[in-house]
Amino acid sequence: MWEDSRNKRGGRWLITLAKQQRHTELDRFWLETLLCLIGETFGQYSEDVCGAVINIRAKGDKIAVWTREAENRDGVTHIGRVYKERLGLSHKVVIGYQAHADTATKSGSLTKNKFVV
Repeated sequence: MWEDSRNKRGGRWLITLAKQQRHTELDRFWLETLLCLIGETFGQYSEDVCGAVINIRAKGDKIAVWTREAENRDGVTHIGRVYKERLGLSHKVVIGYQAHADTATKSGSLTKNKFVV
């Protein structure tokens, strides 16, 4: 199911952008995402990050940061808080974390968030 076995028990922090944000924020968010990954921004939890993916779709775009262990609440929420801060998102904006096991059984829009920041 997953190309890398480290992802099987993991999940993803998911940022969903409206189509209108493509021209204003998508490139900046993606660049910052890549800088977070190569700069080991997540401190002691940097090794828990497996990668990132961007999906460009007609209705809207998505950026996801994949982690290896969805049950590691401390690590997952630390990564989410740092990521949200690095993207410069306001406290009013909520981003969600979805376990891969949940997304495998439901379509993305129906998957319940395991954690939010």
